[in-house]
Amino acid sequence: MASLEHLHVGIVGTGFVAKTRVHLFQQQSQATVVAIAGDRERAAAIDAQIAWVPHWSEILGRPDVDLVVVATINAHHGAIAAQALAAGKHVVVEYPLAFSLAEAQALYTLARERQRLLHVEHIELLSDVHRLTRQHLPALGQILTARYGTHSPQRPAPQKWTYAPHLFGFPLTASLSRLHRLIDLLGPVRSVAAQVRYVPEAPLDFFQSCFAQAQLEFVAGAIAEVGYHKGEHCWSAQRTLEICGTHGQIRFEGEQGTLITADDPPQSLEAKSPRGLFQQDTEAVCRHLCQGQPLYVGQQSILRAIATAEAAETAAQTRTVVAVPQV
Repeated sequence: MASLEHLHVGIVGTGFVAKTRVHLFQQQSQATVVAIAGDRERAAAIDAQIAWVPHWSEILGRPDVDLVVVATINAHHGAIAAQALAAGKHVVVEYPLAFSLAEAQALYTLARERQRLLHVEHIELLSDVHRLTRQHLPALGQILTARYGTHSPQRPAPQKWTYAPHLFGFPLTASLSRLHRLIDLLGPVRSVAAQVRYVPEAPLDFFQSCFAQAQLEFVAGAIAEVGYHKGEHCWSAQRTLEICGTHGQIRFEGEQGTLITADDPPQSLEAKSPRGLFQQDTEAVCRHLCQGQPLYVGQQSILRAIATAEAAETAAQTRTVVAVPQV
């Protein structure tokens, strides 16, 4: 894949992430945002000087667009990425890339055939919490258990796509970074059980709250629980990561962590704020396309996370333990 001297970017979406992407690409000397697709008023509020188009397909037809950034409704990610790659564009997608492993694999195959970049944003891997956890993981010995959960209160719950199951997706697919973080640290998952509950109960157009949990058995032997709870019936904000091994434990509450081992006193692990991670991702994309530098996340761990999420959805529907395809 040949490097580009200058990157001309089209943005699909006009929400918070799309706005962030526009401003971050504008800060890159080797990039220019040339078009935004989505709501006209919101696009003008982001930057009225950038060309607006009503539908993302019009961005794909523009010869002055090298890179398409997909920052819109989860359910549309795969279809937009497929058509952008088919049109010869490089593609950046906010996670999840797709709702199924088969669709995600087909997208990577298409990217290889067209010799175009397909990059999925997974900024959890750039966070200081992740860096410190990976740095100290060897001190824990053989990993036995892990737990990762987030609670996000929002009252009242908005009637927007992030609270609509058919657009948001299965909660552990929509919040794929939770699974992906553990897979990046602990390797592939062998099997999964899962449960999901909505308030009000499904079927529904919009939920007030969702509660999703999965129990993972890793190929290497560790077991883990992942939880994603959000909405009106979450009563406090929480973000907890805990990993235990034969020699010790790492535990984070937000950015405040502790390392405990058998032979040493507890060590405080204070992570930096996660602000700035989208900037790091954007800079990495520009360096990759313009200077040929490697990206921070690869295809295999992303496919493993999607495979695990899809298996979790099946497990929740069937109330069985489901084997995860090994990719």
